[in-house]
Amino acid sequence: MAELSPIDTRRMLELVEAQRADGLIRNPEVTVCVACRNEAANAQAIAAAIIENMESVDADFDIIFIDNESTDETVEIVKGMCARDPRIKLIVNTRNFGQMRSPTHAIYEAGGRAIISMCADFQDSPALLPEFVRRWRAGVPIVLGVRESEKSGMALTAVRSMSYKLQETFGDYKIIPNATGFGIYDAAVVNAIKQLNEPDPFFRGLLVETGYRIETIPFKRPPRAGGKSNNNFFTLLDFALNGLAGSSAGLLRAPLYVAFAFAVLTVICLGGSVFAAFTGRSVQLWLFAAMLEGQFTMLFLFLGLLGVQVRLIADRTRNQPLVLERERINFPDDYRQK
Repeated sequence: MAELSPIDTRRMLELVEAQRADGLIRNPEVTVCVACRNEAANAQAIAAAIIENMESVDADFDIIFIDNESTDETVEIVKGMCARDPRIKLIVNTRNFGQMRSPTHAIYEAGGRAIISMCADFQDSPALLPEFVRRWRAGVPIVLGVRESEKSGMALTAVRSMSYKLQETFGDYKIIPNATGFGIYDAAVVNAIKQLNEPDPFFRGLLVETGYRIETIPFKRPPRAGGKSNNNFFTLLDFALNGLAGSSAGLLRAPLYVAFAFAVLTVICLGGSVFAAFTGRSVQLWLFAAMLEGQFTMLFLFLGLLGVQVRLIADRTRNQPLVLERERINFPDDYRQK
């Protein structure tokens, strides 16, 4: 390696001193991303829990809160924490961009060599963070927390079961049941996912799609520590369907399989009409059935081809931002330079 000139050395020292002076962290070892919306009851407590657990493993870390249009005091509370602790950063979205896009944007903006994603309601246990870091340091690129049990209503349980079944049947790759995305990911994994430019990223599915090794840690998911959940039956159903649509080319090809089935029935009916003609029986019903099934064959064939073309167009044109930011706090200009 070439030796630095006196001028380069002085500039490097000045940069280091400037970073020490403002207290802002560039290129931390680990960035913890916390998605929040109306989490005024939990924001300070979750930050304190994260700091306590991350300091226990002697990690150089920072925390990014991303707010998805809170209507309570969440933003003001996090701004106060930012003023007191430069390790805490804040991104405020211009509006509610949904449960997939907002957390993923924070992950993409993280500067750590590893990124932890979690929610602010304590259902993603901060006590798991030290074990996440230890396994990542041991060379595991993705470590996910998998809930062992969670009390929920029949409707929510049904939506989850349907989502896993549909994903298993039609998905391009298997997802990990009961993994919500809570875990740690190496920056190389995040950069690989970012290159896909997914407009509605089903992040837990994209983790599997990358092909990187995944380890899991089972845990009992507790109820919310405070506040009210922003999820209901319809938001979870929308999340499940978006995830399936974004990770399943097989579902778009389903009409082609139906078309094939109708084509087989058409051939059978035509064969039946020939048999009826040779045996002196009426062929009208056989021909009517063959004509009807032939029409369904053409209909589903064109629907299937159209679906595949839509998928190809989507793959070639995905280039929209995940969110628009209203403001960000405690982000140095040279943050995320790896």
